[in-house]
Amino acid sequence: MEANEDILQLLREKAAEVARKAHCGVILQPGAIGDCILTLPLVAFMKDALGLSRVDILGHTEYTGILPGRTCADGVRSMESLELHRLFADANTFDLADHDPLINAFAEYAWIVTFLGEPNSDFEQNLIFTANCSHSAEVITISLKPPEKSSMHITDHYIQQFISQSGLALESARNEHEVALIRATDADAERGRELLEEIDLDFSKKIMVIQPGSGGVHKSWHLDNYLALAGELGRRNMDVIFLLGPAERDRFSDPTIEQISSAGKCLTDLSLTHVLGLLSCTDVFVGNDSGITHLAAGLGVRTLAVFGPTNPVVYRPVGPAVSIFANCTQAFSEKPSAELQQKILEVLLT
Repeated sequence: MEANEDILQLLREKAAEVARKAHCGVILQPGAIGDCILTLPLVAFMKDALGLSRVDILGHTEYTGILPGRTCADGVRSMESLELHRLFADANTFDLADHDPLINAFAEYAWIVTFLGEPNSDFEQNLIFTANCSHSAEVITISLKPPEKSSMHITDHYIQQFISQSGLALESARNEHEVALIRATDADAERGRELLEEIDLDFSKKIMVIQPGSGGVHKSWHLDNYLALAGELGRRNMDVIFLLGPAERDRFSDPTIEQISSAGKCLTDLSLTHVLGLLSCTDVFVGNDSGITHLAAGLGVRTLAVFGPTNPVVYRPVGPAVSIFANCTQAFSEKPSAELQQKILEVLLT
C-alpha cells in the first residue's frame, strides 16, 4: 500500500512539474457548440498573451470533439467524466482526500478559466482549493452572459473579463471578428463530398444549406420564409439542402417535413463531424442564431444569419463572410416576412 502511495505522490509531483514547465491552460465550458466556438478567441488570446504551450477545453465532448486539429484549442476533455458537481458544495466544509480524482484532473494546468460558478462563489473557492492541492494555479471565473444592454461582442466580453481578473498588465489586442476560427481537414471535405454524392447532388450548381431551426422556437424565423427562399433559389439554378437535427425533427410534424423535402433535399440527424464535412463543401449557409450558424461562419462559409430576439451586436457569428439580418418583432417566429426574404435574396444574388 505504501509503495502505491509513493507512486501516486510521484505522479502528482510529475504533473505539477509538467504544469510549471509546459505552462498549460484549461477552460471549463459547459455550453453547446455555439458557446464553444465563441470561446475560441479567448483560447487564442490566452496562448498569445501568456505564452501558453496549450489550452484544453473541458466540456461536453459531443460539442467540443471537433475542435482539436481544426482550431486553436489543443485538446478536449469530457466534463461528464468528472464529478464537478462536488465543487458546488459549501466551501467551509469542502475537502479532498489525498488521491482524489479532482486533484489529478487539474494538476497539469497553470491557468484555469471556468464558465461554471460565479466569482467568489463556493464553486470558485473549491476549484482554487482543488487546483492548489497539487501546484500553484491561477483560477478565473467568467460569466457566460454579458451585462444587460451591453454593446460589446461576447468574444470581447470574455477577453476583457479575463484581463481584468488576471491581475496582469495585459494589453487587449483588437479581437478580429472577421476571421475563420475553424479549419476543415481534407478528411472533412471528403466526408462532405460523400454525403452530397449519397443524395445525388449536382456538383455543377452552387450549394446552399438551410438550417431552419435553433435551440429555441422563439429564435427561429418562420419556416415559410425558408421554404420561399429555397423555391426562389432553386429556380435560379442553386441546389438547396435542408439540414434537420433532432430539434427540428421533434418540432416539425411529418407533413411539415414532407413539405420541406419537396422544397429541397434533406439531410437529417447528422453527427457534428458530418455537419462540419457538409459545410466545408457548401457555398452558402442560411440559418437562425444557432450553433450550426456559428459553425458555418467559423469555417469561412458565406453565412447569412437571421436574428430575432437575440442582439446580433453581441452574438453575431465570427467569420470572414457573415451577413446579419435582424427582425426583432414579436412575430419573428409566428408569420412570414416577405420584406426580409427580399433583403436576403438581394444579398444572395449579388
